[in-house]
Amino acid sequence: RFIACPQLARTVRRCLQRGAGPGPGPQPLLLEFAPGPGISTRTLLDAGFRVVALESNSDFLTELQSLENSLDGQLKVIHGDFFRLDPLAKGALKPPAMSSDKLFETMGVAAVPWRADVPLKIFGIIPQHLERNRLWRLLFAMYERSSIYRYGRVELNLFISEKEYTVLTAKPGESKIYQALSVLTQLGYEIELLHKEPWSSFATNLKNGGLAIPKTVRLPNDHLCLVRLTPQQNLFTGGLKPSNASTFIFMVKQSLAKPKSRLTDRLNSWSLDNSDALLKALEIPENAAMFNLYPEDYKRLFEALQNSDTFAETLFHDELLASTKIMN
Repeated sequence: RFIACPQLARTVRRCLQRGAGPGPGPQPLLLEFAPGPGISTRTLLDAGFRVVALESNSDFLTELQSLENSLDGQLKVIHGDFFRLDPLAKGALKPPAMSSDKLFETMGVAAVPWRADVPLKIFGIIPQHLERNRLWRLLFAMYERSSIYRYGRVELNLFISEKEYTVLTAKPGESKIYQALSVLTQLGYEIELLHKEPWSSFATNLKNGGLAIPKTVRLPNDHLCLVRLTPQQNLFTGGLKPSNASTFIFMVKQSLAKPKSRLTDRLNSWSLDNSDALLKALEIPENAAMFNLYPEDYKRLFEALQNSDTFAETLFHDELLASTKIMN
């Protein structure tokens, strides 16, 4: 894992303080996952944050618990793994796996309506191993309002690779990097780049002391990017709902599997007999390619398809089951 150095931890503190609320009042509760030895934890505590530290590595728990005991309730340490919340396994969960219900109960955070203010801020560094998989899992949970998102529009403040940040913010027309992940993240979240930091600013607890920097040829990847992802208040308006969000996700994934294919060809593959009329109603050119559509276009298209008698959600059933199994 990567661990923020003291100087970077202070930068993180400044970034997280932005938008934390006006005046000198109490800071909101912050969940920090995989804090390691607690370098960033200490700076967040010094800034007045109330912190819950979710740590899976028992080697770091003793030091964190000692810090917890020296404070008057400002820090709570929990043995758990953020990326093993709500696994599909049946029966009692053994730490570091845990349920989000248990985590939120321990933190004392109650569920709020989706359009209410952010109930919780989360901070951490996404492990580079299976980074894309973890981003997808968070995205699925947000669209389905499951796991941590049962409690409202939880705000994520994540260090991710520059490579993945470039994909998340890619624009229509960039056929090589504009992907389903781009569309769904831009539609679902307000994305804010808080900070970019060179890889060399991070320590590591690897035995050889080296930095496992992912290699890439096509995209820049010289930094880790601190990105704030705040779920959109108006995401579930119109025909998009948590109950059909998985179908929407796989419609977008299938559409961008061949980004240069024409939208009319894709609609024909779904056995739609009125595709021309549909595109005219949506004011989308007949020759539009899949990578030319804006995220909002995909939502409008899905909502129109929901009203079509010939559109069958079962087209995506097998892919949904396979993807859910992989992510869990």
